Amino acid sequence: MSIQLDHTIVPSRDKEVSAKLLAQVLGVPCAPAAAGPFYAVYVNEGLTLDFIDSDAAFPVYHFCFRVEPAAFGTILGRIRAAGIPFRSTVRGPVDMQVDAEYGNIYWNEPDGHQWEMLTVSYARPAP
Repeated sequence: MSIQLDHTIVPSRDKEVSAKLLAQVLGVPCAPAAAGPFYAVYVNEGLTLDFIDSDAAFPVYHFCFRVEPAAFGTILGRIRAAGIPFRSTVRGPVDMQVDAEYGNIYWNEPDGHQWEMLTVSYARPAP
């Protein structure tokens, strides 16, 4: 049996605004979830990010999306067009650059959550 992540909950100050922004950048659909108090971003056919409104303090989460090189260029174009500041290092300054070593970028959404996009995983050894 393979194990796959089906969904995770992302706390937010405004679930609809945050979900729509991420969906727009990634070029994926989003909508109020069929069940529960969530606004869902359908990342792919097997993963949903369920945004939920919260007035409580919550930690900053980190989510990394691995995409094909062509999709990377398209998504990066959407990020630039939306005027979203991004950086080439996880905690570095906003430099509007792609990391030269790993080819990834990082950006934060309005609630502070950190998104990362790359084409090759550096978290796993190459096959």
